[in-house]
Amino acid sequence: MSIRFLIIPVTAYQQNCTLLICNKTNKAAIVDPGGDIDIILKTINDEGVVPEVILVTHGHLDHVGGVAELAAKLSIPIEGPQLEDKFWLDTFPSQIQTFGFPDCEVFTPDRWLNDGDSVSVGDQTLQVIHCPGHTPGHVVFFHKPSRLALVGDVLFNGSIGRTDFPRGDFNTLINSIKNKLWPLGKDIRFIPGHGPMSTFGEEMKSNPYVSVE
Repeated sequence: MSIRFLIIPVTAYQQNCTLLICNKTNKAAIVDPGGDIDIILKTINDEGVVPEVILVTHGHLDHVGGVAELAAKLSIPIEGPQLEDKFWLDTFPSQIQTFGFPDCEVFTPDRWLNDGDSVSVGDQTLQVIHCPGHTPGHVVFFHKPSRLALVGDVLFNGSIGRTDFPRGDFNTLINSIKNKLWPLGKDIRFIPGHGPMSTFGEEMKSNPYVSVE
């Protein structure tokens, strides 16, 4: 395989931070580091990989609470989410109060991402797919060669992302899943923002929100 990954559950919300590693170059992307930075850094050290970039699917605090500190410690850039999630990144103080998170620094990504963009880790390229609904600026990262998608809080094993937060929208989320994700193929394995992995095919068959069979 050209790419491998490690899932690191972090914070009280057990959010899936993913260490995405290019096997050829040993470089790594850190996807959605929501907190527990010491655990993430220990995993990087144990694996002996070289962190290259932080990738962000969306602006909710359980996914981005550790981004600014980690980027500063490692001197690496931040890419994502899409610009429509800027209002989430700008409201860290109120999110911290609402969700009971420790203080963390507001940040602006080095690069906002758009549908059709690409990001890289080592010599591997991932496609950026804009999938609004859970948040307006949510993006998914898709590595076509290994048939792997990192979907954040768009889709879960047996469920979908919440849409009752500000600027969330149920119909928009369903459309994102059915029109942006399902066409990629039933064989796609996905890492969700919380909980166990699944495949698009399994969710098409059994997920009560988005099944098509």
